Amino acid sequence: MTGRASVQFAGTRALMLRVLAVDPKPTYYGWAWITGYVLDHLGEAVERREIFVQPAGLQLVQTPRPARHPVGGRRV
Repeated sequence: MTGRASVQFAGTRALMLRVLAVDPKPTYYGWAWITGYVLDHLGEAVERREIFVQPAGLQLVQTPRPARHPVGGRRV
């Protein structure tokens, strides 16, 4: 997510977000509330956030799938 979606994500504040939901309630024209997980450089969720953005400014990015943790074991 970059400054094209909202000035709050411009420059070094850009982030990747795995979208969980888009709030269906109306807001200002061209804007939406989105809920998702901020991803680190490995594609792992590190923080849940709700953000106000212009969906037209979002970019679809393919991220690496995080490794699954086996039940009762260590990360592979």
